[in-house]
Amino acid sequence: MPALNSHQSAQFTKLLLIGEAGSGKTGSLASLVLAGYKLRILDFDNGLDTLAAIIKRAKPDLLSAVEFETLRDKYTPGPTGPIVQGIPHAFTRAQQLLNRWKTDSIDLGVPAEWGPEVIVVLDSLTFYSDAAYNWANALNPTAKDKRQIYYTAQQATESTLALLTGESFRANVIVISHIRYSDMPDGTKRGYPTAVGSALGPTIPAYFNSTALCQSQAGGKRSIRTVSTAMIDLKNPKSFEMGEQLPIESALATFFKTVRS
Repeated sequence: MPALNSHQSAQFTKLLLIGEAGSGKTGSLASLVLAGYKLRILDFDNGLDTLAAIIKRAKPDLLSAVEFETLRDKYTPGPTGPIVQGIPHAFTRAQQLLNRWKTDSIDLGVPAEWGPEVIVVLDSLTFYSDAAYNWANALNPTAKDKRQIYYTAQQATESTLALLTGESFRANVIVISHIRYSDMPDGTKRGYPTAVGSALGPTIPAYFNSTALCQSQAGGKRSIRTVSTAMIDLKNPKSFEMGEQLPIESALATFFKTVRS
């Protein structure tokens, strides 16, 4: 029976980072690069401009510490609105990269073996879920009951979270997500990560030991919150040591340093 000091949390951090659009989620990753981590980003949002600008301004030689691949299915106008053009590829390409990160220009090996100095970033779960739905719909395009499509996409998305947060995936992980607010039976509202459909959202936080919230504050300041709000449950393994609000410029570096110390 292993001792508790050998638990994977001593080496690897698996963080769910949620927030509204424009709250600074992707840009906050810069502090981790400046702290010496290497980032490998599955970029479903096509929104790395701010991250690149921050690193370039602070320490441009560290831009090479970030590898990414932008993953978006192509759309074309259709009679009832935009439709996927051809065969959707974003979801299946992500699976290939998680199995082995190999592109035309670089082969970084198996992500599950990258170790404690590398962080795999899924940005964002929201658009990854859309890609999972496109993939599931392409498997059965004539299905009249779309509930089957949603179920297949939800299962695929949840399987990815299980992979990334599992003990055998020996690298740090950050999954970024927008927030969806749901009305509860008691009349209150609760905020959950946005995923395909509504059933999966409340399940997602169970895969993570750490959940943090990006917030925009008065005066344009942004921060990352580590303690639960009235509507959103957060997780902080070292709440006795970490501040409730961290300035976004250094928040993630502080978070990782604190939980890993």
